[in-house]
Amino acid sequence: MGDFPSHVVTVPSRPRFGRVRAGTVGVFALVLCLMLAGGSPSPALRSPAFLIAGMRDLPSAPSGRPWTPAPVTAAGLRMVAGTDGQQFVLHTASGAQTFLPGVDLGDTTPGHVPGDPSISAAQYRAWFAAMGQLGIRVVRIYTVHRPAFYAQLAEYNRANPDRPLYLMQGVALPNDAYIARKNLYDKQVTRAFAAELSDAAKAISGDLDTSDGAWDTDVTPWLAGWIIGTEFDPYALKVSDRRNRDAKPVSGRYFRSTEGANPTERWLAARMNELARYQAARGLSEPIAFVNWPTTDPLRHPQEPLPQEDLYQLDANHVAPTENWPAGTFASYHAFPYYPDFLQREPDLRNGDPYAAYLNALHEHHATMPTMITEFGVPSSLGSAHSGPLGRDQGEHSEAEAMRIDGELLREIKEEGMAGGFLFEWADEWYRLAWNTITHQDASRRQLWHDPLTNEQHFGLLATDPGPLGESSTLLDTDGAWPARQVRATIDESYLHLDIKLGNSPPGSLQIGFDVLPSLTGTPMPGSADRRPDAVFALNLIGQTGQAYVRDQLDPLPLDADVPDAQRGPAPPGWRPFELLTDPAKPIQLQNAGLLRSGDFDTDSLALWHLDKDHLTVRVPWALLAFADPSSREIGVPRSGKLTFQTSPGVRVSFVASGTDQAVGQVTWNIWTVPGYTERIKSGASQFRDAALSVTGG
Repeated sequence: MGDFPSHVVTVPSRPRFGRVRAGTVGVFALVLCLMLAGGSPSPALRSPAFLIAGMRDLPSAPSGRPWTPAPVTAAGLRMVAGTDGQQFVLHTASGAQTFLPGVDLGDTTPGHVPGDPSISAAQYRAWFAAMGQLGIRVVRIYTVHRPAFYAQLAEYNRANPDRPLYLMQGVALPNDAYIARKNLYDKQVTRAFAAELSDAAKAISGDLDTSDGAWDTDVTPWLAGWIIGTEFDPYALKVSDRRNRDAKPVSGRYFRSTEGANPTERWLAARMNELARYQAARGLSEPIAFVNWPTTDPLRHPQEPLPQEDLYQLDANHVAPTENWPAGTFASYHAFPYYPDFLQREPDLRNGDPYAAYLNALHEHHATMPTMITEFGVPSSLGSAHSGPLGRDQGEHSEAEAMRIDGELLREIKEEGMAGGFLFEWADEWYRLAWNTITHQDASRRQLWHDPLTNEQHFGLLATDPGPLGESSTLLDTDGAWPARQVRATIDESYLHLDIKLGNSPPGSLQIGFDVLPSLTGTPMPGSADRRPDAVFALNLIGQTGQAYVRDQLDPLPLDADVPDAQRGPAPPGWRPFELLTDPAKPIQLQNAGLLRSGDFDTDSLALWHLDKDHLTVRVPWALLAFADPSSREIGVPRSGKLTFQTSPGVRVSFVASGTDQAVGQVTWNIWTVPGYTERIKSGASQFRDAALSVTGG
């Protein structure tokens, strides 16, 4: 076993403003050349949507019925949308549109966290055009965006009067103080949220001026409604209601609490009345709802194993509009097909399609108002966090499979009588965390890298792909070596990439070793004498299978649960297969997240390696090497049930084949604080597009 060669990949620091998106530069350059030559680009090329990679591959949308707003007046107020029993009515030039296909949009981009808005006007412009081409008719946002959002939305809608994007404006609580104080009625909590409602009403009317900027664009001609609040914590609400049991019923001019309303529902009725008052003062009325989710839905789920998932009931039926608010209200749910567990356990939901049965139960419960599913979808991630009925898991879907399922869910939402379905979400967001990976990570830096194992980061229709953090460098270059004769490496914010030329007689199997902490050694993998690797990719090149292993001392699973050895996957002594906890309830469920899928990277987003004759390409997710944060080279080392961090000098790569150890080289990089990324519409997005067009007849 020889020493490692001295070839080292050194990645430069990220430039201050990150990397310019190559696809955008190419299209703008082509447009500029045509203009200088006296020509003009085609209409397709002029569309901002086509600055996004993959959008030009989608066919043009059929014309269909126009969605031009045609507001009506009732009770002296102008309405673009309203409710009629269980029907949501969007007033358009071609008549009532009663089902809204939409998408949820956050306020930030890779490298940033919520509250640090970073979306540019150019991005909004391209995104809105792409949404329109994908059959999306409503964009839902969770809080007030920067002024560019409203300016670009109005500009897009004026340019596309028959296919505008309607707005569902959200107003979130500015923080989680109500949880810490366990009191929704706390004066500071109420005042802070009231201020958010006031600012939102001003912003959408183009009448807000703060130190953060001036909102001077009126988008109310396309305002379809409001969704206020957040996914409330059931424990906090339980205590808050007990503290405020004597809270008075609400009897506002526009909204009231009904008999039987609990204190939280009364508090929400008061906030909805405040918002309605702001809008009525401008001569407007729009449907107003509050956020709900299965954890606090009004139904009972006695078979649910986790107490918090059936601890508290929040019911939109207990908040009613008065005759002075003609646009009415609706029930809004974030509902996914894999969680909570009652979807798999309740007898009334188990048969057939449990998700459809749950939607039907919600529809029946809200017999006097429309019900919208304002978050749904499955992620296109390598890692999963929950198994769902009918294969609709919370992860471990390729992009094409996720898009197919998303389309199926949208059609199902329409078939079960819902008034709309908003896909979660438009773009992958790197800052998001998942309960079964955040315990393995440095949470403070999660927005700086894109983890394939964290499902929450992969829900988007739009992929935000990492790019190379430097040039590819050669680790090994030798004639006729065994098992490899040439190895080149690159890194990005998701993977360590290896490009390998195998020896003249490629082996039937290959172990790739990764040493991330030189101080940590132990039992070698079978067939090897090298005690240094801390993680191993074991590839069966003939059978096209593979498995990732991590050294016992770096296995993160014990941080999440005490899993009996009998339930763990097989591994050599001193090693563990890389597994994620997907259900902590008995019996514990695990995902073999280290199962190494072979395939073409261009067509299978879950593939981690590909062999073409003697050419082997491998992409290695940072988490499979025990990195808690690759941007700072932090390795997560579990100690006494807690995660500690050690800084890695880099990754030493080695190979083992047919009992022969081969030292390859070391990959190292500088710490980065500003990630770069490119945008791409996901593979299979046309399947969601077809569903969006089908539920509205084009």
